[in-house]
Amino acid sequence: MRLGLIGYPLSHTLSPAMHAAALEALGLAGSYAALETPPEALAERMDEVRRAYRGVNVTVPHKEAVMPYLDRLSPEAEAIGAVNTVVNREGRLEGHNTDAPGFLRGLEEAGIEYRGAKALILGAGGAARAIAWALKQAGAQVRIGNRTLERAAQLQREFGLGEVTDNELVLAGMARSSDLIVNTTTVGLKDPAATPLRAEWLPAGGTVVDIVYNPLETRLLREARAAGLRTLGGLPMLVWQGALAFELWTGQRPPVEVMYQAARGKLEA
Repeated sequence: MRLGLIGYPLSHTLSPAMHAAALEALGLAGSYAALETPPEALAERMDEVRRAYRGVNVTVPHKEAVMPYLDRLSPEAEAIGAVNTVVNREGRLEGHNTDAPGFLRGLEEAGIEYRGAKALILGAGGAARAIAWALKQAGAQVRIGNRTLERAAQLQREFGLGEVTDNELVLAGMARSSDLIVNTTTVGLKDPAATPLRAEWLPAGGTVVDIVYNPLETRLLREARAAGLRTLGGLPMLVWQGALAFELWTGQRPPVEVMYQAARGKLEA
């Protein structure tokens, strides 16, 4: 059973270690590879997936771009407009989105209340789409801050969200009035000293989540913790979306704690 991850770049990924540990724990024969795929090679890669893989995860920058290469979308993936998991069923490729439930499972595991929250999402890419949809379904008031207003406005129209902005002053006001702030951008991954939100814009209370998982604590989370806010890194979402994808591919529930241990071990190494 061949499994893998499609994205570009993939030097930071923990997914191969995490899924290899799950396969081994369940005694399943298989492999999980990091399939680094620049945008111009996506069509060729999807042909390869159709021929030779049971399934793949999909990450930046392909979560939306991969959709035309699929034969079917799950209702959730279609509603979200982004795919992070592909299942190969005898040559027919199905697109799913486990980011949305994976994100919520991570919050629930940490005891973070999100139903009815006043939420601010930073970013408007594939992960932001999944998280915005999941939070809106849970009754949260969702707002978007993004450097490109057009993408944020598109999300606003599609999902019926609240305020959107690309303006720093407006973003500061939105952040200060939020119960829950979620960074879905790669800021902090590419440059550990960078942050998508100034410390002085943080609210007086609430929770800050950064879906970046490498490093475990980004500058955004350090500054939020120093300000007395509750924080959550990206590892829980990574593990839970991976566990849900694994179940789609294999029909078996993986040992989540084993996946956590493998991911942490890879980070420490």
